[in-house]
Amino acid sequence: MSDAIEQAKKFLSEEQAFRLGELPTESSHPKTKALSETVVSDLAAGIRLLQAVDEEIPPVAESVFQQDTFRDLVCAFVDALKARKRIYFTGCGATGRLSILLEAAWQRFWHQLKQKHPEISTKMPEMDNRIISIMAGGDFALIKAVEGFEDFPDFGRYQLKQAGVAQGDVVVAITEGGETPFVIGTAWQGLDAGANVFFVYNNPTEQLGRYVQRSRQVLEEPRIRKLDLTTGPMAITGSTRMQAVTIELLIVGSALEIALMQFLQECLSASQLAKLGLCVRPIMEYHQLFSNLLRQLSNPAAVDTMTRVTEFEENIYRRGGLITYMTDSVMLDVLTDTTERSPTFMVPPFRKDGDSRSPQSWAFVKNPFHPTPEAWRDMLQREPRGLEWGPAVYKQLNAPSILQADPPRLNNAELFKFRIGNEPDPTRANAVDSALVVISVGTQIDHLSRNCLERFGNQYKKTAAMTIGPAAAASDTDDLFQFRCDLPDSPLQLWHHLAVKLILNTISTATMVRMGRVIDNAMVWLSPSNKKLIDRGSRLISQQTGCSYEQACITLHQTMDEVESRSQQDKETPSPVALAIERISAEREKS
Repeated sequence: MSDAIEQAKKFLSEEQAFRLGELPTESSHPKTKALSETVVSDLAAGIRLLQAVDEEIPPVAESVFQQDTFRDLVCAFVDALKARKRIYFTGCGATGRLSILLEAAWQRFWHQLKQKHPEISTKMPEMDNRIISIMAGGDFALIKAVEGFEDFPDFGRYQLKQAGVAQGDVVVAITEGGETPFVIGTAWQGLDAGANVFFVYNNPTEQLGRYVQRSRQVLEEPRIRKLDLTTGPMAITGSTRMQAVTIELLIVGSALEIALMQFLQECLSASQLAKLGLCVRPIMEYHQLFSNLLRQLSNPAAVDTMTRVTEFEENIYRRGGLITYMTDSVMLDVLTDTTERSPTFMVPPFRKDGDSRSPQSWAFVKNPFHPTPEAWRDMLQREPRGLEWGPAVYKQLNAPSILQADPPRLNNAELFKFRIGNEPDPTRANAVDSALVVISVGTQIDHLSRNCLERFGNQYKKTAAMTIGPAAAASDTDDLFQFRCDLPDSPLQLWHHLAVKLILNTISTATMVRMGRVIDNAMVWLSPSNKKLIDRGSRLISQQTGCSYEQACITLHQTMDEVESRSQQDKETPSPVALAIERISAEREKS
């Protein structure tokens, strides 16, 4: 325990740069103060509380769409495409997954264009590889955060340099809080390489510059253009995967789609554009379409469906059961929400093939049409990019000694051990309770559902279909959850991605609240796997118990040490934050 106390004291004295409690993205939202109580007593009302925070996005988006910097971003994209330069999206955690989603959407558009209209695509050769995503830890981090990677700006510099960033390229560095060292490193590397750099973040510029020195240096650099997307606190304190990443997807995705349409207009004739069936939209229509989507997903029918899905999932988890989602074109969207539940609510992460000791993840996602290696390629629309960093690289980057001595395995071979393809998985199907949930979007509803049920339905104890789109659907599953909403067709299928994100974020959050993973609106079941999360965990302990930040930090380190020493692979790991709250509360009751 003395070791843990020393580590806590070291954090308190040396890591002031990670004390982020003054930032809105780390603050408690007043609308959701009673979230955990409401979700338990009136689930539909709790879901509306979560959606009420989403409704704060449109006014901010409307303002951003009118800013010169947004137009500059569109112009920079267009210029890069015309000059055959590259556009890099960089991020960490949720923003890293967003970056990969933007690249995959771009790749999918060009691959489908080649298949359906080869005579048109030949006029614009080699456009599919113009977008490159950089995620902290590489593609492996899609599944599981690579511990500590986000804390080092030089890691971001090196990953972007490895990817070949050059003069005239565009780098869009995306960080919800605006303070992630890895992402800040990519911004500086882009600038050094002569790229046009944009910095996208979700905290007020003035506040961010006042409290975080590494952010202030970026904000004061005139060569880096800034997009402040502040919407305020998250629905769940610190859970930036929700509103922060939603507005980032809306704004950056819209900019990329608008730029793509402008590029196509310059390259193709009016008749060729008409043949593609693409609609050129004015900027402000993106704001109107998003507002309309929010309204449709918050109407009584949609809320009732979200309530039923939440109860469906909760009942399975409470019996120790497992859910397996199957989907196709929105595989990356579903995987993102599913894998993010682990660090957010400290449920078991995805398990590698061959690992029979670690607990199964409560939810998983599979592609019904392809075996695992092909499923990964289809989801990403390219070959996966794992990292092949050995001890020499970590030494060159002055990484902590533990990384130099035992580098994490982040290559493609490790990624393929997560069997997201159509291979049978009896360990999931034969659980105490098990459900196959088919998620289909847009026009693929009947084909996907029928294929999944015929091939896999009889392996699971329950089946369900979740459909998202304007059309009604029929299904032979045990349960049918329909979300009727307009999904305007667009080159990058932006509205499909936003609809899936809004729905799954709300359902997964409500379910975890029902499972006791949230107190008030604080995710006390979190894994303090980096300095930012140690700070967040310490603040949550302090807020819940009334003790000082310093005492909370010490107790957190003690429980982290205790959890690590007693953890067993065949059991779920308890939350050090929740244990610390329990310990302090118990000691106070005794005294």
